Amino acid sequence: MAEKLKAGIVGATGMVGQRFVSLLADHPWFQVVTVAASARSAGKPYAEAVGGRWAMTTPVPPSIAALMVKDASKIDEVAGSVDLIFCAVDMSKDETRALEERYAKSETPVVSNNSAHRMTPDVPMMLPEVNPHHLDIIAAQRRRLGVKRGFITVKPNCSIQSYVPALHPLREFGIEKVFVCTYQAISGAGKTFKEWPEMVDNVIPFIGGEEEKSEIEPMKVWGSVENGSIVNTGSPLISSQCIRVPVTDGHLAAVFVSFKNKPSKERILDLWKSFEGKPQKLGLPSAPKPFLQYFTEDNRPQTRLDRDAGGCKDNPRPAGMGITIGRLRDDHLLDYRFVCLSHNTIRGAAGGAVLTAELLKAEGYLAAK
Repeated sequence: MAEKLKAGIVGATGMVGQRFVSLLADHPWFQVVTVAASARSAGKPYAEAVGGRWAMTTPVPPSIAALMVKDASKIDEVAGSVDLIFCAVDMSKDETRALEERYAKSETPVVSNNSAHRMTPDVPMMLPEVNPHHLDIIAAQRRRLGVKRGFITVKPNCSIQSYVPALHPLREFGIEKVFVCTYQAISGAGKTFKEWPEMVDNVIPFIGGEEEKSEIEPMKVWGSVENGSIVNTGSPLISSQCIRVPVTDGHLAAVFVSFKNKPSKERILDLWKSFEGKPQKLGLPSAPKPFLQYFTEDNRPQTRLDRDAGGCKDNPRPAGMGITIGRLRDDHLLDYRFVCLSHNTIRGAAGGAVLTAELLKAEGYLAAK
């Protein structure tokens, strides 16, 4: 790999921004040279700006701790120092949408964790193992924005990233109906137990907007690129419930599914075991191998034990990027039921965006300015 691309993190002080910092500190392809946040954090060293709010289990990386935080709204100042930005701002959708377009129009590619552009027809919403072909839409987006190298990509909501990868290899059998109930960690709300003590010994059966996202976003991820837009698929029909549970990290999903042509259990297990996406075939730095891991034990996957799946002794970088599956069995109402697990702030947020950036680099969409 040639010289590292210069990366900026916009929204660097929040929970997902901190995860970007921790994942990119020693990345082989990207070097964080700029961190940006709100005006109240601007002008402070990054370590001071996060202060007692640093939520990662490892210390603030020394290579980033001393970087002076820039004002995210000062586009020219931030964009002028980087080849791309990772975006994780805490703003309204309208404000986020406008900010990301301003960065893209400054000829700076944007890899976003935010939801503002997820349903923009010419913005790819990436699960890199599932829909790498959606990067083809970037050419149409650039024409709309009037740019040569700038663009926006987004990642889907963390709630779908445990079960959509498990369903994806099974689409050849005609998935007709899916019911899913997700049990979502408090870090998905950007919180820790210290900040949210009412979540201790508690379950909240509502997460604003999550159920709608869980039902609609897979339709775009599985959609097709047609005439300069991503057109949502019309099936399967998905019904969801999303529940906040007292867990630090990790979203667990209980899935029920029916098929037009019901496969055998053996065939499902074989497809899960053998499935590789483009990131695995390209050997991208953050691509877990295996991508999908099935447990035969009745009591797995477990959130605390298995949310860091994907890493290995020789390459610890993909830890938290793997999807784990278990308890495949017949269902009395639909055809099958099973459970899935993903790490919501790694695979479901910053790590998924970093993997998207790696795919963009490998496919020639990212280069030094």
